Amino acid sequence: MKEQVTSTLAVSAALKHPAPPSRLQRLVRSLYRERIAYLFMAPFLLCFTAFILLPVLMAILMSFTSYDAFRIPHFTGFKNYISLITQDTVFMKHALPNTIKFAFFVGPIGYLLTFFIAWLIYQLPKSVRDLVTLAIYAPSIAGGIALVVVWQAAFSGDYVGYLNQFLMNYNLIETPVLWLQNPKYLLNVMIVVTIWMGFGVGFLAMLAGFDTVNRELYEAGRIDGISTRLQEVYYITVPSMKPQMLFSAVMAIVGTLKAGAISVQLTGMPITKQYAGHLMLNHIDDYAFIRFELGYASMLSVVLLLFSYAAMKLSYRLFGPKDGE
Repeated sequence: MKEQVTSTLAVSAALKHPAPPSRLQRLVRSLYRERIAYLFMAPFLLCFTAFILLPVLMAILMSFTSYDAFRIPHFTGFKNYISLITQDTVFMKHALPNTIKFAFFVGPIGYLLTFFIAWLIYQLPKSVRDLVTLAIYAPSIAGGIALVVVWQAAFSGDYVGYLNQFLMNYNLIETPVLWLQNPKYLLNVMIVVTIWMGFGVGFLAMLAGFDTVNRELYEAGRIDGISTRLQEVYYITVPSMKPQMLFSAVMAIVGTLKAGAISVQLTGMPITKQYAGHLMLNHIDDYAFIRFELGYASMLSVVLLLFSYAAMKLSYRLFGPKDGE
């Protein structure tokens, strides 16, 4: 009898003070409350999962295998990663140094050049500014093939090449230079072409960011002792347009990583002479579409993804919102 009374009291206490919901229950309730929002997000989430998340996960899994697209993938552990460091001389001697040099000039230096040109254009009158902006932005929307045709004519190695003809007219060279065939010049030409093609959406974002800066801040800065335009840019302009700076930095990183095809478009060869224009993206294409070593190519893609992630983190560290902002 006493045990029945005790169990009855325990049941009544449990009914009065139910156990807190588990984490899964709280998640389900939250999803149900926000079901309309998730319904609108569903198309993007499905596309993101199908075309970005799943391919990345599959690339990570395949990077631990040996796969030639015909036979079943064979698990090899970290063999691909070890081979990259110890046996892949093309990667260590050409692809990695070329990518670092290319990323340095096209990334930070190209980014600073974009900011500087956007700042110069913003100083122009409004009527002139729109025309100059269109002239600078137009090459980025003309299409890569059209631009390559123009640059191939500019750097053509014969007498009718624009650059050769200009230099020979001023007696700076005596014979035409093979700009695209000479390994000494190819990577530099790729850098110049990529920077010129990089004045795209990030450039427009920076130009629009100058309009978001409160004009009263400049007047307050002059009262506080700011006397030069450089000080205005450093203390007022850049801190006030950090969102646009961050967006432009991300676009610059993306443009740098996908620019590996420029060597193929300029030279017409998947593998350039002496690997002069060989970037990591070209190394991935070499192993994926020429050698059909898809496991190794997946490993290279994962390494490139890690590099891009590190660059993104650095961009967020520089231009992301800080505590209290």
